[in-house]
Amino acid sequence: MREIPGRRRRLLSRLSDGRPESISAALTFATQWRWPVLPGVASDPRRPGRCGCPDPECTVPGAHPFDPGLLAATTDARMVRWWWTNRPTAPIILATGGTAGSGRGEGEAEGRGGRAPCAVSLPALAAARALGALDRVGMRLGPVVASPTRWSILVKPYSLEQLGELLHAKDFVPGSLRFHGEGGYLALPPSETGAGPIRWERAPLPGSASPWVPDVEAVVDAVVDALTRTGVSAPEL
Repeated sequence: MREIPGRRRRLLSRLSDGRPESISAALTFATQWRWPVLPGVASDPRRPGRCGCPDPECTVPGAHPFDPGLLAATTDARMVRWWWTNRPTAPIILATGGTAGSGRGEGEAEGRGGRAPCAVSLPALAAARALGALDRVGMRLGPVVASPTRWSILVKPYSLEQLGELLHAKDFVPGSLRFHGEGGYLALPPSETGAGPIRWERAPLPGSASPWVPDVEAVVDAVVDALTRTGVSAPEL
């Protein structure tokens, strides 16, 4: 399956006003792609840019789990439908590295294993430069999720030990690279968060099975090399 750079593809059904329907997106992730999801805490409607959680200093407003907690993430269609029927504007949170069928949908998914992707994220400006450099050398990437401040490249699931060995072997790794592995989370399109809308920078083809994603080693190697070659220095990251 090819990824289409620079173009947003219509993956999901839309409401009559053209706005993506979150419940359809959540069901696609959970039931077709086998990615465990759950609703995130919404932004505070009275204070733009602020989170609806109790933490007044929340650094990821409207883009994290709260109630229910991350362990509730599931691929169960009934649970997903119930959540977004009751909370239609809730952000869609992916449990990165999570096992399909985890949480309340475990019984349904038994025998249909698999794990959700993990992610490597970096600041939006640096990410745009890095992706441009990777396109020029012909590197294949999977889906890329973009917020106004950070872009996240989805990768195959990895272990903490695997990541540690990878980083230890590097002479330099930008300090603002973030790794969303098992036990982590990521807001997915078409979520609205305190930082702004979540969108696909690189979207899977519509109607596809679970999207192809590259190995974390290939992405980290390529991103670090691209940032070095394009002259993006550590302070800019």
